[in-house]
Amino acid sequence: MNAILNIMWLVFGGIWLALGYVLAGIVCCLLIVTIPFGVASFRIAAYAIWPFGRAVVDRGGRSYFMSTLGNVIWVVVAGIWIAIGHVLTSIPMLLSIIGIPLGIANIKMIPVSLMRLGKEIVKSRGSRVPQMR
Repeated sequence: MNAILNIMWLVFGGIWLALGYVLAGIVCCLLIVTIPFGVASFRIAAYAIWPFGRAVVDRGGRSYFMSTLGNVIWVVVAGIWIAIGHVLTSIPMLLSIIGIPLGIANIKMIPVSLMRLGKEIVKSRGSRVPQMR
């Protein structure tokens, strides 16, 4: 079932979201100082292409102050635009009956787009909708 949902996700918006993350990652890598944001953006792009069957969890043992500071910088640089992209792509998904699970998954990815540092992508068991733990 996850494979079917992932294929539908890819066709109905996942490719555009992943391209947005990749574009943000390239811009961040060009600015040298924001390379960690670029690496995190590429990691989330892989999640945005194939989200069903995986979950985003908090990474333990890191400095919360540095992650929070980095996330604030990320929101200003690119996070808000990617979150708007999630909202815009979720609207047509939610309007169709078959796309409702995809729209819900898209909305659940907004916190990931805004606060990307200090997160890790793991495989989830039995999950049909991407989860933020």
